[in-house]
Amino acid sequence: MSIHEKYDLGVVKWFTIMSVVYLIAGTTIGTYLASELAWPYLNDLGTDWPYFQFGRLRPLHTNAVIFGFGGSALMATAYYIVQRTNQTKLWSNKMAWAQFWTWNIIIISAVITFPLGFTQSKEYAELEWPIDILITLSWAMYLYNFVMTIHIRDRKKVPHVYVANWFFLGMMVMVTYLHVVNNLSIPVDWFKSYSIFSGVQDAMIQWWWGHNAVGFFLTAGFLGMMYYFVPKQAERPVYSYRLSVIHFWALMFGYVWLGAHHLQYTALPDWAGSLGATISLAMIIPSWGGAINGIMTLSGAWERLREDYILRFLIMSLAFYAMSTFEGPVMSSKTVNALSHYTDWTIGHVHSGALGWVLMVSAGSLYHIVQKLYNVQLNQSLLGLHFWSHTIGTVLYIVAMWVSGIMQGLMWRAYDEYGTLAYTFAESVSAMHPYYAMRAAGGALVVLGAIVMLVNIVTTIRKADATVKESKTATA
Repeated sequence: MSIHEKYDLGVVKWFTIMSVVYLIAGTTIGTYLASELAWPYLNDLGTDWPYFQFGRLRPLHTNAVIFGFGGSALMATAYYIVQRTNQTKLWSNKMAWAQFWTWNIIIISAVITFPLGFTQSKEYAELEWPIDILITLSWAMYLYNFVMTIHIRDRKKVPHVYVANWFFLGMMVMVTYLHVVNNLSIPVDWFKSYSIFSGVQDAMIQWWWGHNAVGFFLTAGFLGMMYYFVPKQAERPVYSYRLSVIHFWALMFGYVWLGAHHLQYTALPDWAGSLGATISLAMIIPSWGGAINGIMTLSGAWERLREDYILRFLIMSLAFYAMSTFEGPVMSSKTVNALSHYTDWTIGHVHSGALGWVLMVSAGSLYHIVQKLYNVQLNQSLLGLHFWSHTIGTVLYIVAMWVSGIMQGLMWRAYDEYGTLAYTFAESVSAMHPYYAMRAAGGALVVLGAIVMLVNIVTTIRKADATVKESKTATA
């Protein structure tokens, strides 16, 4: 029996392809936005045609890369992992396809509504209420199908649920709760609604959602990928299964407290920000435990990194994960936050996690899936081109934002001997220009890597399909 007969993999294939399509779209928009900041005259294109203005494209960029690319990658890998680790087909292949189509309708709706200016003005969750309801329905199908697939497994053959499934399950349950609460609103018309929360309470709910979108959607789910694909690609057992379980529970109980550290020096009560920062610092321990667990899985197989670009993607992602989960807690402390708040340092931190951790672990995982689904080798030259263009682009991006952000913070708080500000805001903006240009160049390299990835995957699939057709013809 072939792998395609044993499992429902058509939906995995198409989520994989759409993930890379949205990656190209989202990073292209992001690079254009970076260019608008480096060369502001590009924003003048929106004077008569407002759809290209920064304020409209920026939420489209974040939603395309987080929910279009990231969401599709999570769905492709979750549907693949839950079948392989539980040795059973999906509980409902039809539901999986319904979820595929509803999810893509949601992303396309975002592509239409954001440039038109229809948003709730909320970070990461700005789609209007009819689309929010569709998101809830699509996500519910995803969660229910995943749970039921685990439920119907043969418990004699698979007595334990592998840890990767637990990370996906924790992500699915928590994101359901977060999405519903943050989007509780009063509809005014089809494209207008008001949050039931207001003022600093609305800000707290927003950042409870916003940071947990990072903590669960962009961390827990992708750790599910890591715990499956790193051991499989390395052909080694996970370094410590016990540590992976501790990592899971620490993440589930710790991450939900962190949102308040985004609101230091605001109207939020001081104790709430301090609590968020304290637990954020404590989260370094389980986060680094997970990163070390993944990296140490290569014990005895380090030589494979010389030639295996898929493994390079996966291990490099863990290095960025370790770095980001150290940098974030440091930035949450009040002393550092006083310098970093509202600067490009935060943007650099976010993208070290997004481009370094999320994108690289996803690329390694999706490449692994394609090779397993079609029993073929991807083009190694294209793999190498993607790895190096993406790595160099990511480093350019985050270094530019680190330098830019720290410079901003120092310029904004500099005083002369008379106690007045040493620099005007315009002077600080002018000083950022070379770093903004550097960021745009880094983004362009990331887009190049994404295009190379799509070319490599599509040509590999077509080549494999052509080989299957030839063999069937020869047999007939």
